Amino acid sequence: MSENNKWISKDGELHHGKLIESLNDFDVIECVECGFKHVTPIPTDNELEEVYSHDYYKTEKPFYIEHYLEDKEWWDVVYTDRYEIFEKNLPLNSRKILDIGSGPGLFLNLGKDRGWQVKGIEPSTQAAEYCKETLKLDIEEVFFDEASAKNLDGHDVINMGEVLEHLPNPKAILELAYGTLNKDGLICLIVPNDFNPFQQILHESLDFKPWWLAPPHHINYFNQKSLTSLVESCGFEVVHKETTFPIDMFLMMGQDYIDNEDMGRQCHELRKQFEINLSKSTNKELRRKLYSGFSDADVGREIVIIAKKI
Repeated sequence: MSENNKWISKDGELHHGKLIESLNDFDVIECVECGFKHVTPIPTDNELEEVYSHDYYKTEKPFYIEHYLEDKEWWDVVYTDRYEIFEKNLPLNSRKILDIGSGPGLFLNLGKDRGWQVKGIEPSTQAAEYCKETLKLDIEEVFFDEASAKNLDGHDVINMGEVLEHLPNPKAILELAYGTLNKDGLICLIVPNDFNPFQQILHESLDFKPWWLAPPHHINYFNQKSLTSLVESCGFEVVHKETTFPIDMFLMMGQDYIDNEDMGRQCHELRKQFEINLSKSTNKELRRKLYSGFSDADVGREIVIIAKKI
């Protein structure tokens, strides 16, 4: 039920806070109980299961796998940097990784090439089949929950790229992940950086609609502070923070890619070329300083947090 920005979920939990935005049949609130923005009503696990198992890549992201594979050179740059950070923070013999929401599998495939023992969890039939049949990866076509977690312990790293924004109860999933990690293991979280300063300027001063709202697929909306607080409340210590390239800058420069796929791909190509060229420099620390600086300013399209189990 909704009343004065208060809402009681189907499992009886109270959520209340300031109303931020409304879209279709959903409100976005700054939830006092959760410590981050999320939609109300919160979809149930059962309501989401059918969407992600069968419909997501066919209807919501019909060209996602195709574009993902086109971007392999760029993804290898992004993922190589991420593995280097993992390896910097782990002993030499700690190379076992679980990717929750492994998608079409290029992240795990690169890890395998680097000598890691890799395993993925992916509820989408289309993505899981590509991983298993084409890349020959160890993938389970299930959701990460209490039942599946019982057989998934003993990992040195858990990667969750663009997962937490989709979950009805992200804290419960982080607590499950904590239990499956080895001592001093790492968790890597990537979530959209929504309601960031560039988006707020575009929305409040330049008449852009809040295009980043996507309920029921995106339930939760984090910033650096709220994601850090959530991670620390689950027993982790943050060891690395950055954001990804602030693609919203193109909108600020007049390149309106909203609902314009061709323009969106052009902006993405420029971003890719910038990062590929940056990776060719011997000054690898320049990229990390740059993207850590974006993080300090709370700009950047996604938030990346790597945290250690304590």
